[in-house]
Amino acid sequence: MAFGLVGIAHGKKALRRTLSGLKEAASKPTTVPKGYIAVYVGEDQKKRHVVPLSYLNEPAFQELLSMAEEEFGYEHPMGGLTIPCREDVFIDLTSQL
Repeated sequence: MAFGLVGIAHGKKALRRTLSGLKEAASKPTTVPKGYIAVYVGEDQKKRHVVPLSYLNEPAFQELLSMAEEEFGYEHPMGGLTIPCREDVFIDLTSQL
C-alpha cells in the first residue's frame, strides 16, 4: 500500500511541474532560435516569419530592409522588424536565397 501512495505523490509533483512549465511558456513571448530573426511581413495582415541571420547579408534582403527603414524608420508597429511587402513576394524572395 505504501508503494501506491508514493507513486501518487510523485505523480502529483510531476503534474505540478508540468503545469507550472505551461504557465511560464504562456507568459513568455515566442522565442526565436539562436542564429535566426523574426520578421513581420504583409501589407494588411502581418504574418510572423523566422529567417536565418545570414539573410541580412543578401542584397535582395537588404533591399527589403531599406524599404522597411523608409516606411517605418525605427518605429515598427508590430514591435519587431516589419517588412512592408506582400507575403507571397517575401516567400518567393527568401526561397531563392
